[in-house]
Parts: sequence; C-alpha cells; structure tokens
Amino acid sequence: MTDKIQQLKAFERLLIIMDELREQCPWDKKQTLQTLRHLTIEEVYELGDAILDNDLDEVKKELGDVLLHIVFYSKIGSEANAFDIADVCNSICDKLIDRHPHIYGNVTVNDEDDVKRNWEQLKLKEGKKSVLEGVPKSLPAMVKANRIQDKVAGVGFDWEQPEQVFEKVEEELKELQDEITIGNQDKIESEFGDVLFSMINYARFLKVDPESALERTNKKFIKRFQYLEQKSKDLEKPLSEMTLREMDVFWEEAKKI
Repeated sequence: MTDKIQQLKAFERLLIIMDELREQCPWDKKQTLQTLRHLTIEEVYELGDAILDNDLDEVKKELGDVLLHIVFYSKIGSEANAFDIADVCNSICDKLIDRHPHIYGNVTVNDEDDVKRNWEQLKLKEGKKSVLEGVPKSLPAMVKANRIQDKVAGVGFDWEQPEQVFEKVEEELKELQDEITIGNQDKIESEFGDVLFSMINYARFLKVDPESALERTNKKFIKRFQYLEQKSKDLEKPLSEMTLREMDVFWEEAKKI
C-alpha cells in the first residue's frame, strides 16, 4: 500500500493528464457536464456490479473511472470559473466536519442511529425545508423508496420493531389480494406499490439492501436459466419444445452448481 505522499502524487498525475486531454484530445475537448452525465451513471452502475461480484480488482478499475469523471467535471467547472477540484474537496471536507459534531465538536452519540438522526437534523438547520429534499428525483424507484424511508427514520418517523413492519407487509398483501378479487387494475397497481414499499421498509429493518438483494437474485436466475439453455442446446431440443417438467429437472441441477 502507498503512503499519503504517493497518493497525492498519483492524484496530481491524474490532474495533469486531465489538463492535457482537455487541451489536446478532440473527444475530451468537446465534453460538457451534460454529455458526461449518462456516462457517469453507467460507470457508477459498473462499479456497483463489481462490488456485488466482490471482484476487488474490478472495483479498483471502476473506482478509477468514477474518479476520472469527478476530475473531469471539476476541470469543466474551472474553465467556467465556477469551481475547481480544490473547491470540490474543500466543500466535502467542510460538510463532513459540520455533519460530525461528535468528532469535531462536543456532541455525544451512543450509536450509528444517533449519528444518522443528527445528520438529518443538521441538514434542516442548514436551510433545507424537508428531509426528503436530498433524495434525487431520477433515482430508480426501489433505491428512492429505500432512501425516503431511511431519511424519515432519521428524524424519528419509523416503526419500533421489525415485527410491526412485517405485520404491515401482511396487511398490504391482504389489501392487494382484495383488489385483485375486485379486478380494479388501477387499484391493483397502487396496492402492489404499497406491498413493494413495505417490503423495502422491512428489508431496512433486516439490514438488507433491497437493491443488492434483488440484483443477487437476478444474477442467480440468469446463471440458472443459461444452464437450462445450454442443456437445451446439448439435447438439440429448443426450450419451446420442452415441457415444464423437463425444464425443471435441469433447473434443479442448476441450483446445485
């Protein structure tokens, strides 16, 4: 591992390369905050994939890609005389110091829940009108629901026990089933959303990230289904011509791999 001096030199190297690319590379010269946005989102998702796969070498590479984007945005900001990388770093440093009075002040906390509550209260004191202002509108719905619940819990709007949340899940499932019986599609969708929202809330009490949990299941399903597809090719029999009973045999095999 490198020491602080080596780390700073490595960061300086990246800043120098960014300056050179911005001045000399036709593609880099054309980029704006807007053109980079979708690429940044893609890079963050790739980092998320590497983390879920626990591929530390890939995590390192993807972190480099994300860091490049941060430096790129800062370079563009400096060209507009709006901000530079020092402003970005100092801004987050100031925020971290302000939001951690139990480290840099005289506030006492007992656990991480106290820290989270203080965090949300401090943001309100900074002028935010709602604790939900910090939830990006463009977040995927599942991630957004998780962040909403986490933030309101930070100011005390929360269940006390996991059992209470599970009872809410059961209640929402009953209401969904009632609407399915009636057949009102709009209300079915609404109640289905309530079921998902309550399940995401329950995941929080179980200390499970719902997005990561669902993605793990996605990956598991893909792996098993591709095993089934391979068996289908080995038998030279299209999946569409196989019975569910035949497919289930290979599915059970896939689960043991």
